[in-house]
Amino acid sequence: MEQLNLTPASHADGRITLPGSKSISNRTLLLAALASGNTEIRDVLASDDTARMLESLTKLGVKLDQIGEHDWRVHGCAGNFHNKQADLFLGNAGTAFRPLTAALAFSNGDYKLSGVARMHERPIGDLVDALQQAGANISYLEQPGFPPLKIAPAQADLSLPIKIRGDVSSQFLTALLMALPLSKQQASIDVVGELISKPYIEITLNLMAKFGVQVKRDGWQRFSIAANSVYTSPGQLCVEGDASSASYFLAAGVIAGSVTVDGIGQHSIQGDVRFAEALSLMGGDISYGENHIAAKKAKKIKAIDLDCNHIPDAAMTLAILALFADGASTLRNIASWRVKETDRLTAMATELRKVGASVIEGSDYLQITPPTAITPNAVIDTYDDHRMAMCFSLVSLAGVPITINDPACVNKTFPDYFACFAKIAR
Repeated sequence: MEQLNLTPASHADGRITLPGSKSISNRTLLLAALASGNTEIRDVLASDDTARMLESLTKLGVKLDQIGEHDWRVHGCAGNFHNKQADLFLGNAGTAFRPLTAALAFSNGDYKLSGVARMHERPIGDLVDALQQAGANISYLEQPGFPPLKIAPAQADLSLPIKIRGDVSSQFLTALLMALPLSKQQASIDVVGELISKPYIEITLNLMAKFGVQVKRDGWQRFSIAANSVYTSPGQLCVEGDASSASYFLAAGVIAGSVTVDGIGQHSIQGDVRFAEALSLMGGDISYGENHIAAKKAKKIKAIDLDCNHIPDAAMTLAILALFADGASTLRNIASWRVKETDRLTAMATELRKVGASVIEGSDYLQITPPTAITPNAVIDTYDDHRMAMCFSLVSLAGVPITINDPACVNKTFPDYFACFAKIAR
């Protein structure tokens, strides 16, 4: 297995330009493909997950022109994919697999969707159940409730509200919302239970509006889409820098110096921008600009007890900051970690113990008590999870060497991460 040995560091200083947001990139690529007209999308993230979306759209007959290193022109198919038969491999890209499942359910074709072994362990039954309520013809090729999937032509019927669970993954609701305009029917969705990760739904609604489809919502329990809603190209869109990726550099600034990230600002449409508020609670010195956020070293990093439902991905970085805190920290309402690229609750607890922390793992929370001194030379397993690798790089800022197994897993969202980290850590 490939390993990366990070040397001890005690300072983090510099300025980083963020890669594009994965969540925005894949949503925008799909919406542009479904729209009428051509859309130029600037600053698209170049990563494994977006590559899977681009490959899939090409297989579905969507014409794509790369017009810059991170810029694409998408020739919209006006809600009708040209290819009615395709076998799509989507790796471990949830932001591609879930929305494409829903869109293809209303595309009158025969499709197979599969991924890596871990994707076949990530539940999709709640989304499939919701789509089947609307008349979709979807079957499981292996284990019920999990990919791979077979999708066949179906007759959509949206005369009744679609019920969908909100407490497993917000990607299910995102997928349903993005796909329903393809039916041309009036549609409503009732969310059963608490909707987790609401900011990711905000991203979805914001981008759908940019493509001309307005979704009405009654709180977070009912969403409605008017009949004959159609996606229309806005002409050009720029993808914001990835707020989840910003978390590592902002945390580095709070731990060990002064770091500025360019590409997002205080008014970002991404919920993970609120990670900066959590840093403030922990004692960090945070400042904002229109297109940047800066973090300076805390005089003392304070322990926190925080509901992290609104920042599920960035909350992983808080687990590392807890190693530097003045007491035990508790991160709550993070059950969604269990259905991500790995079971992040168990993975994070296991690896934090390797560096000396005492960790209590609950069904939907972690309590982390920092060690007196962080254990040097820990070898961190990353579970083919990009965020595990990026998070644990921050441990080196405690002035200890650390080894990251399979560092290339960061290719999922941030292929240049370790090169960027090396620019600021010394």
